[in-house]
Amino acid sequence: MKNKLLLLFLFISSFLFAQNQKIDSLAVLIKTDKEDTIKDIHLYRLCREYILINEFNTALTYGKQSLALAQSLVFKKGLTYSYNNLGLIYYDVGNYPEALKMHTAALKVRQEINDKQGTSASYNNIGLIYDAQGNYPLALQNHFAALKIREQINDKQGIATSYNNIAIIYMYQGNYPLSLQNYFASLKIFQQIKDDPNIATAYHNIALIYYYQGKFTQALQNHFAGLQIYQQIKNQQGIAYSYNNIGNIYYAQQNYPLALQNYFAGLKMQQEMEDKEGIAASFVNLGQIYTKLNKTPDAQTYLSKALQLGQEIGSKDAIKDSYTNLVTLDSTTGNFKAAFAHQKLYIIYRDSLNNEETQKKSLQASMQYEFDKKEIATKAAQDKLDVIHAEEKQKQRIVIYAVIGLLVLVAVFAVFMYNRFRITNKQKVIIEKQKQRVDKAYEQLHEKNKEVMDSIYYARRIQRALITPEKYIAHSLNKLIAKK
Repeated sequence: MKNKLLLLFLFISSFLFAQNQKIDSLAVLIKTDKEDTIKDIHLYRLCREYILINEFNTALTYGKQSLALAQSLVFKKGLTYSYNNLGLIYYDVGNYPEALKMHTAALKVRQEINDKQGTSASYNNIGLIYDAQGNYPLALQNHFAALKIREQINDKQGIATSYNNIAIIYMYQGNYPLSLQNYFASLKIFQQIKDDPNIATAYHNIALIYYYQGKFTQALQNHFAGLQIYQQIKNQQGIAYSYNNIGNIYYAQQNYPLALQNYFAGLKMQQEMEDKEGIAASFVNLGQIYTKLNKTPDAQTYLSKALQLGQEIGSKDAIKDSYTNLVTLDSTTGNFKAAFAHQKLYIIYRDSLNNEETQKKSLQASMQYEFDKKEIATKAAQDKLDVIHAEEKQKQRIVIYAVIGLLVLVAVFAVFMYNRFRITNKQKVIIEKQKQRVDKAYEQLHEKNKEVMDSIYYARRIQRALITPEKYIAHSLNKLIAKK
């Protein structure tokens, strides 16, 4: 046992050392980083490291710095990282309205950049918030939205997780058939991808439904199946969990020897892990069963140990459960004075827990009211911007349509002018050819006319040469007359 505790201590120490190394390295980097996307990623990772060690205040500081830088850089991927981190922080501290606001913002950006894996994760986270608030219809709506996308991208791990989350909600609603249907769907996929820890968890979830239905045989079969896997992968927390659940079923069957055997096996594992919360719960279980067996000294011993440990670690649940079982033990032994005193203490712690729960719900309701007011104001402003944006888009569309129309007209006119140009060119070519033919014909005709005229002129010259001119004849006649 000492060797196991030493190994556990060494493992935790090495984990914390590695974690601190990462934090130190990132803290150095952000001091020298430029105000760019690299620094934003380092801030995101630093925030994430602090979330892992539950240092939520420090994580919140770096988360807000990462968000502010991503917004100034318009780094959309960085925005999704920052919103998601802040959503996880607010969820872990119970500030569900702010967690919902952050995851909704992450969802919007992831949809804008078509990040389907991230979109499904955002739907899943929003579903978990509504689940924590008890708003099961909206929780289911978001888990189904996540499941649809995960099926589209064939994300088997995500699909199985969605089925598991849907099954839990149906279980809360008392719809055990639908819960079992989704748990079995989840188990089948985990088996396909050989995810042993989640296979074991699925078996235990199925067993829990059978336990609620009073089907103890089926419940035991599934718990044993889960226990076997936890033992193979050496998951001590899972082994202890299995033993205690198996013990509860045997107790319900009034098989007290087997119930005790499993309770002690679970207690041993919890003591090795120093799980004080689990040890206190096991002490209560043992005290309860010894009361049933009328073994008063043993019952008194374990219930006293449970009460003492509960007070030591401040677990009001352990204290309350110890007192209510002490009331039963005192009543069976006839110690009614002690029973009355323990009953009063039980009521005090029960009411204290109820009041805390009531205050928590009231605070959440108040925060939700403030969140809703902000959302309404933001929505009104956004609606106004949307109207302006829509009007601008309408104007832009009109301008675009006008330009397109003008371009179409210009194109039609250009085609028309081009066709006219082609026709004109064709006509010009035809006219040129016709002109050439006419000119050629004219030349040929001219040549022929010249030949004819030359012939006529030649004939006339011959004629004139052969015929004596009249004036010459008249002149000759006159001379002859004169001589006479």
